[in-house]
Amino acid sequence: MEETKELSVERLELAATMLKAMAHPVRIAILKHLEGGKKLTVTEIHELLQIEQSTTSHHLGILRDKGVLCARREGKNTYYYLKYEMLSQIVDCIHACACE
Repeated sequence: MEETKELSVERLELAATMLKAMAHPVRIAILKHLEGGKKLTVTEIHELLQIEQSTTSHHLGILRDKGVLCARREGKNTYYYLKYEMLSQIVDCIHACACE
């Protein structure tokens, strides 16, 4: 029998906050591009999605603030990546349900 971890209210609230942050078409697209351990800059993401750089920065800020993404500065560039690679499974599930 598989052991079940007890879920605290705080952990459930964190999970809900992360899911709410992900629940936007642009943010889902961003996360899809960051799957597989990819690290991309704001410029790379805005070019991939063909949206304004300020819009890209706004959405990256939300994802970072809510614990979905991490950012690392290298020289004059900031690279964004998934904080937890397992989040890509959620993105894959959304993509499979809605896009196929």
